[in-house]
Amino acid sequence: MSKPQVLNSIYSGKKVFLTGHTGFKGSWLLSWLRLLGAEIKGYALNTINENDLYNCIQGDTICESVIADIRSKETLKNEILQFEPDFIFHLAAQPLVRVSYEIPVETFEVNVIGTANVLEALRFLEKPCVVVVITTDKVYENKEWIYPYRENDSLGGYDPYSASKACAELVIGSYRNCFFNVLNYSKHGKAIASARAGNVIGGGDWSQDRIIPDVVRALSRNESINVRNPSAIRPWQHVLEPLYGYLLLGAKLTEDPIKYSGVYNLGPYAEDTLSVEDLVKVAICLWGKGDYYKLDFNSADQPHEAGILKLDISKAINELSWRPKLTSDKAISWTIDWYKKADDVSKKSFTFEQIFNYSNL
Repeated sequence: MSKPQVLNSIYSGKKVFLTGHTGFKGSWLLSWLRLLGAEIKGYALNTINENDLYNCIQGDTICESVIADIRSKETLKNEILQFEPDFIFHLAAQPLVRVSYEIPVETFEVNVIGTANVLEALRFLEKPCVVVVITTDKVYENKEWIYPYRENDSLGGYDPYSASKACAELVIGSYRNCFFNVLNYSKHGKAIASARAGNVIGGGDWSQDRIIPDVVRALSRNESINVRNPSAIRPWQHVLEPLYGYLLLGAKLTEDPIKYSGVYNLGPYAEDTLSVEDLVKVAICLWGKGDYYKLDFNSADQPHEAGILKLDISKAINELSWRPKLTSDKAISWTIDWYKKADDVSKKSFTFEQIFNYSNL
């Protein structure tokens, strides 16, 4: 059985509760789950703009959409219990580092308490359920070294976003130990794992202070691209790479909930990393025109951002049989291709086409 068929056999006809379904990654995952034949209930804030990917894929037509705050514990609990999901993918978050400097308390509330609310609702769900919680590569105490971080390295976080996601990992571990311990799986029937992904790129992202949306906006207006922190090295990956990991992790948890409950890094190979400046150069080349200028990051009044960050993905490769399919250059190519080729009529079909093509690599 091929890998696409394996996922289809796991998710087809199953109930999937997806938080953050209106966001960039959430919309891509919603599309993929739809293609797999899942019955989906989404839960997210009403932060959708006209050009957002969720509108492009006509998200309201492919899932039951609940617009509510992840911090509303009782509302969230009632929606989960009423739906009785087989799977929960928790993506809802305040996902931006620079925004977290502006709204630090809200960032902690959403990312930490929101995660606790999802897991708390799970305590009252009287049926087996697989839960995959999405955090970030930034949960690690970043020592600015060249070595890739492993799942058992120390958690930390300089900025509120990174720290909030590290706190979320502690919440996940606590609930897994205290209420959903694998030694008592036969009693509670809940399998919980967290996935730490790197910097994702892909079509349909219009977020502020993300490099690809900034690049596309500038190029579309024939403006020079403002590049801050050009030498920063990131584990760039196409959004479909970690999403495949999430889906595969969910499938593995149904296969052996005790073995696969835990933490997994999902990123590119350690040697396949690019600086911000290198990514911009590739994007300009693929676009066919454009230029950029460097912001003097050291002297400008800018919030702290990590200089180098790499992930060790050995565990995901060895235990999940997951591995990157797209190089960084190919990930940028697929992304720019989406923005250049997907017009207003074809954005949904082009999104689905890229998922299909990725699944068959």
